[in-house]
Parts: sequence; structure tokens; C-alpha cells
Amino acid sequence: MGKVHLQDKDLKKKKREFSLVRVKDTWKCKQGTKIKRDAVDCVSPAKIFERNTANGTTWTVQSPIVFTYTVTESQSLLDPSNDTLLLGHITDPQHLEEFKKSLKPIKRFVVVDQDVYQIYGPKLTEYLKANNVQYKLLALPTTEENKSMEMVLKILEEVNDFSLDRRTEPIIAIGGGVCLDIVGLAASLYRRRTPYIRVPTTLLSYIDASLGAKTGVNFAQCKNKLGAYIPPVAAFLDLTFIQTNPRRHISNGLAEMLKMALMKHRGLFELLEKQGRMLLDTKFQADSSVCGHNGLQAASQATYIAITVMLEELAPNLWEDDLNRLVDFGHLISPALEMKVLPSLLHGEAVNIDMSYMVYVSKESGLLSEEEKQRIIRCMVDLELPVWHEACTMELIQKSLQDRLKHSGGLVRMPLPVGLGKAEIFNNTTSEVLHRAYEKWCHDLGVSSDNQDD
Repeated sequence: MGKVHLQDKDLKKKKREFSLVRVKDTWKCKQGTKIKRDAVDCVSPAKIFERNTANGTTWTVQSPIVFTYTVTESQSLLDPSNDTLLLGHITDPQHLEEFKKSLKPIKRFVVVDQDVYQIYGPKLTEYLKANNVQYKLLALPTTEENKSMEMVLKILEEVNDFSLDRRTEPIIAIGGGVCLDIVGLAASLYRRRTPYIRVPTTLLSYIDASLGAKTGVNFAQCKNKLGAYIPPVAAFLDLTFIQTNPRRHISNGLAEMLKMALMKHRGLFELLEKQGRMLLDTKFQADSSVCGHNGLQAASQATYIAITVMLEELAPNLWEDDLNRLVDFGHLISPALEMKVLPSLLHGEAVNIDMSYMVYVSKESGLLSEEEKQRIIRCMVDLELPVWHEACTMELIQKSLQDRLKHSGGLVRMPLPVGLGKAEIFNNTTSEVLHRAYEKWCHDLGVSSDNQDD
């Protein structure tokens, strides 16, 4: 036993740490952490650890990857005098100045949802021509039914023919969340990573899909089963696009806003409770109602809070290394429900039905009072969101939670409100609570649960 112990100890001694330094055009390993920086061009944050084992040598590479991207609100994004869409992603003042002084023409590949193109196509074309942009506009039907690898490949074929500089000429996606997801995946695949810019044109994508790193398409009848975590270089937000959204789509976006309110911000919930109907009526355009701190108007206040609290949750967990995510509230059952009844429910509507049921689960778990439950449901109804659906059966709920268990490290990880604007993640909700909540949910908001699948 003593001999084995000495051998293990001897092997541990042979573990060595190397820093990586650049000298002229080559990288070299330097053992240890003390580097004479005046003797090298730069020192990488990456490290290599080398260890001898009984079976050979093991190298462990530690390579931090940092993504920096901006989210910018800008008025009149398609005004020819506003260069945000073309240059707003260049955040280094020196690089921006150098670009403006260069004679290189601006070249952009733009993918736009075809419904958005019907409204804004002439203005977008005028903008690009006024700024002397060499461009290709591709208008596509980016719907949930078309959210596929076939659509991604169609985009990539056009991008390849257009011949972009994969470092300095970002692809621009203009549309709702589906468009942003599809184009983001296409960009992440082309030459392994081509920069792209998101321009959301729906309320839901404005406060949700445009803000994070996720891209994806549907596959094998499952929502977003193929995708990547590659954020855009920038997201440019312009509330004036929202004025052309159908009323139902405004309501659809309010569901995701309500999600963040219930999870993280009581003030946002109370704003939606009191002024959500006005925001729906005015489509988040300028209004005379002033509320909240700093005298911000209700529309600006609501979007500002929603974006801020969303980024709070996304930024430290961009690659979802931590599966305990409050932003998953409303997303445990809704993916299966949405795909089952496609296209009759919009994404936010499916999310709201999920949230509605989970509010009943919270009440039956003793986490919400009856008054709080009623306030939440009443707010949902006032925002013209569905709170129940006949396709959301107990069978679908159980299957969704089983799938969650399988793909979330053996834990359900169920975010639930524990008050208005506060939430925690639970892994111990009993089957009895789920069934009791379902019975009451159906009784109060739908039909008798006796008619539902068990």
C-alpha cells in the first residue's frame, strides 16, 4: 500500500501549469504564472495544465471565452441620418473613427420577415440607398411552422453568394423572435461564426428574444431543439416598429413582460396591473400617462424594467451552465403545448397558459395567497391573454415535467412565484399538489377537469 501511495504522490508532482505568451507571431508555453511582460507581446488568459498519469499524459485546456455585445434603444432607426443600424455595433471610438475615414464601402446582408418587409421594405431600401450601402435584402416567411434547418440553409446559400467579410460585415436580422433565432443560427454556422445584428419588430422580441445568446430552429417536432449560444454583436431596439403590430401580438409580448414582473419586480407587476391595458391600447407609443421614478412614461418605464431584469438573469448565465433559471417560468409546459396546437397559439399565449397553471400550483403549495393569485389572473385577463386551454391536459403536463427531469440534470427545476415580484425554484412539488392545482385551475378558468386526460 505504501508503494502505491508514493507512486500517486510522485505523479501529482508532475502536474505543471503553463501560461501562454505571444512573441512576434507565435504562441509559446511558459511554465508558472510569473511572466516578464516586457519580454512578450501579450499574455493570454488561457492556460494549459499538463499531468502525467499511469496511462500517459493529460493536457487540460482552460480557455476563457468572452462575448461582448450591446443592446441599444434608438428612435427612428430607419431615418437615413441615423447611422446606428450600420455603425452602432462598433463600440471602440478609435475603430469607429478609422472606419468612417476609410474608403471601404459599407456592405450588408439583410434578412427581414416578409410581413415586416411589406410594411417597412420601401423605407428600409431608401435608408440603405441613402447611406450608399451595397446590400442584399432577403424577405422570408419566418413563422414558427417554417422555423427549420431548411430555412437556415436557404439563408446560408444567399449569404455565400453575396460574399461577406466574416469579421467586419455583420448580417442584419429584422423581424420577430423567429426571424432573429433563425438568422442568428445561420450566422453562427457561416464560417463558424459571422457577426450578426438583431432588430426586433415585435414587442415579444423587443424584451426577450433580442437580448440573449440563444439561436435555434425546431427539429423532430420539438421547439428549438437545434441551436447555438452565440450572441449578436448588437441588438438595436426601436419602439416605433411596435405601432404596426396587431393588437394580439402586443398582448403576446406582454406575457413575457408579465413573466419577468412575477419573477423579479413587483413594481413592474403593479405597473402592468394598473396601466397594462393602456399600453395595449396605445401599442407602447408615446402617451400622456407618467408613472414611476424619474417621471418616465409608462411605455418607457415598462420596457426599461423588463429589459434590465432580463439582462440581470441572462448576463451571468449566457450559456445556461446553471439550469436554475427564473426566466424558465412559463416555459415548462408551453413548448409542448405550442407545438401541439401550432399555429393556433402564439408563443407568449402558450407561455401565459403555462404561467396561469403554475400560479395555481403556487397557491396550492402555500406560496401565494388567494388574493395574490386572483390579482395575477385578473391582470392576465386584462392584458387579453389566454389563461387556460383545452389542449393543456394533465397528460401533457406530466410528460412535459418528465422531459424536464430528463434534460435538467435529474431535477424538475420549477420556478414559482412566492409573492408578487418574487420567485424561487422548487424541485419537490408533489404529484398531489399538481393534480389539485389542475383540478382547481380547470374548474375556475376552463371546464370540468373530469373531461381532461389523467
